[in-house]
Order: sequence, then C-alpha cells, then structure tokens
Amino acid sequence: MVDAPSYSPRLRTGVILCGTGTAGAYQAGALRAIIESGIKIDVLGAHGAGVATALAAAIDGGAKLWDPDGPWTHPHLRRAYRWRRALRIAAAGLAGTALVLLSPVLVLALAALAYGVSLAAALVNLTNLAAGAGDVYQVAIVRLFDPPILPTILPRALVLAMLLVAGVLVAAAVQALTHERSRRRVVGGFWWRLIGSPIDASEPAATFSDLIWTLVRGASPAPRPSPEEIGRRYVDVLADNFGQPGFHELIVAVHDLDARRDLVGGVLAASSRAAFEVRPQGPGPREAEVVDFTGPQRDLLMSFLAGAFSLPVVSQPAIVEFPTDSYWRGERHRVCDRPDLVLRLIDEFAGIGVEQLILVSPAPPPATPHALRAQPIDLRARMGELVRSMETAALADATTAALSRFSGLFVVRPTHNPIGAFDFGGAYDESSDRQRTLTELMQQGSADAYRYFIEPVVAAGERLEVI
Repeated sequence: MVDAPSYSPRLRTGVILCGTGTAGAYQAGALRAIIESGIKIDVLGAHGAGVATALAAAIDGGAKLWDPDGPWTHPHLRRAYRWRRALRIAAAGLAGTALVLLSPVLVLALAALAYGVSLAAALVNLTNLAAGAGDVYQVAIVRLFDPPILPTILPRALVLAMLLVAGVLVAAAVQALTHERSRRRVVGGFWWRLIGSPIDASEPAATFSDLIWTLVRGASPAPRPSPEEIGRRYVDVLADNFGQPGFHELIVAVHDLDARRDLVGGVLAASSRAAFEVRPQGPGPREAEVVDFTGPQRDLLMSFLAGAFSLPVVSQPAIVEFPTDSYWRGERHRVCDRPDLVLRLIDEFAGIGVEQLILVSPAPPPATPHALRAQPIDLRARMGELVRSMETAALADATTAALSRFSGLFVVRPTHNPIGAFDFGGAYDESSDRQRTLTELMQQGSADAYRYFIEPVVAAGERLEVI
C-alpha cells in the first residue's frame, strides 16, 4: 500500500522495520527486494525482531538473512519463545504426579472393562474369552489392593514426584538469583521468583548474536568473544565503511523499564550525529534516552539486541549496564520491546533529516466485518494475537504521524498474514486450508515490496522521467 505517489532517489531515504518475532522473516524478504532493486537506503531503523535484521543489513550482510538456510529458517528458532526449561520439567513432574494419583482409577477402569468383556463373552458362550477376561479382572483387583501398593508405594511415589517438582522450581530460582548481576531488592512473594517470567526469549538473541559475530569477524577463525566485544567490533566495521555500498547508518530502539523511557541507540555518520545527540526530545535531558554507539557506550549494542527480543511481563528483560561516566552513572537497567516504538523511530528519523520513509511491517490492515477467526487459548498464541493487534494499531498511528513529516511515505505490509508473532514452525492458514511456513512469509515480504512500492512507485517514476 502506498501513501504517497512520488519517490525521488535524490532525497535522504530511511527504512524502519517494525514487528516482533516472526516479523523478522517478512522484513528480510521486503528488504531483499528493496536492496536488489537498487533503491538507495541512507538510514535503517528498527525495533523488536527488526533490530536483528537491521544490524545484519547495515553492514552488507543482508544476503545471509534471506538465504534459504539463513537464520530465519534455522531449526533452532523452532525453540524460540518456549516455556522456560524449569517450568517444562515442573510440568512434566506434575503430569507424572497426576498419573500416579490416577493410577488406581485406571486400574479399576481396566478391571471393569475386563469384567464387562468376560460377562459379554459368557452370554454368547465364548468360554475361553470369558475365562481370560475374568482372570485379567481378578489379577487387576488383587494387584491394586495388594497391601504394599495403595498404603505404601502410591503415597511414596506421590511425595517423590511433588518433591521433584518443588526441587526443580527452587533450583531454578536459586540459579536465577546467583546468575543475576543485580542485587536490588525484589518485591513480592518467593513463589513469584519460583515461577518467574514463563517465556524464555534467549534463543532468538543467541541465534542472531552468532550471525552478527560471523559477519564482523570476516575470515578470522577466532572463537566467539563476549557480547561487549562483538558490539565493539560491529561498530568499528560499520563506522569505518560509511559511504561504501551495502553499508547504512543505523538507529535501533528499546524500552527502559527502570527509567520509564525509550532508549534510542545509533551508529551514525558525523553529519547526522550532532542532530541525533542534541535535539530536544520529551521531558528531561536528551542524554537520558540517547546512546551513541560510536562513543564509549558501544559495549551496549548487543544488550539492545537482547532487549529487542524481550517481551513485556512474560519474558525476562535484558540488562543494559551503562558506563560510569554516562548520564545513568553505571546503573543497570532492564530493557524490552514495545510495539509503539515505531513512533519514536519516526521522530528520530525526522530529526536527522530523513526526507522520505519506507515502513515495513508484517501486521495486516485492521479487520473488516465477517472476518472473525478462531480464538487461541494457549499462552503463546494469545500473546501473538495481542502483539499483532497492537502492531496493527501502532502502524496506523505511525502512518498518520509520518504523513506530515516526510515528503514521501511508503508502507509495505501484507493484506493477509496468518503466521503469528511466535509461530516459528509455521501456522495453519484457515482461509487457504494449508500450512504456511516462514520461508513463504519471507517470500511474501519480497512480493509485497514489489507490489506496493517498487513497481507502482519506483518503476513508474523512472518511466515518467524517461518519457
């Protein structure tokens, strides 16, 4: 869908990637079409899953993103945003406990079935079958009420299973406490530490940290260093290659839960850096919300990547540890993503002189009448439905806000997208009665970029100039 009919390759152009989770696959496909069409990109911006896509594309690593065997189709992502391991083990223990508790009922049910078979066989003169079923019934009853089972073995098995569940939860809580760098006091009952944040968001961040290290290390066989070192190497590679084909300025955003502010980090050319750092924005000093990755805070880049994959409430926030000479004086803050960050990115792009903007989002347009779908009941599916709905609303607000701030605004989005934000294994599309995969979502992003932007806007403008 195109909101402005004119496009000029001479204007400063920015691309903002919006969306959570599987949105990265759609963004990679759309970005492939834009880059391979030769469209000039001056600045890349992103939040959520788009941060990983933007980080790779900004240093000429886009080809790895849309490779058939690339990160968005990697088997590891099927484990993304799963329940925490401790909760999965605890759930298995509870299921075992329930099985032990119900075992007498199951034995009685088996005995009743055997008795019914025996009675029916006797009525039709099937003597052997009746005798066999009767033996099964007698053995089941005798075994069930044998003194060691009900009064001794069953209670001990129940206690053992419950101790296993409690032990796993306590061990997970202790492990989280020992690995947590913060010593801040926590508020709430100890059982909330046992449960914690139920969804594990570490897998997407780990996969794309590996990708970023692969891109910045070049041909070096060096082992993967610390996240801080990866961030430093990344900033050096990007800053040293500004102006080269395939390298773009970068702005990424996360939300700071402790400061109750958005954090915006950038790797920008000198001509944009001054406006980025000193432009007034909201209440309080600008340096409270801005991170210049080309300076002493370059160590924070990979923390932004981890925070971009963190979800509010249901997953553990990432930790950003500020330098001691920064505005936050060495504090450790918790950061995560939020769908409305696209509005903040639009404001930042306008502030550094972007004149025309391309918004890429996997969120389909708002629904129309007679478009109701099945209601999800599991937590991940409900989260995905909520996130996608919020992204649709955020994109509508962003489009309205951007119309008056840029000479050209172009939106690349699907008219239909059945794959939820956390459906990394694909999803069943009820409207087409088939399974859809992330590879197809990536291809859809490329097709939508051609259909809604490249062919009707860029190609049409070129034809007009030739005529």
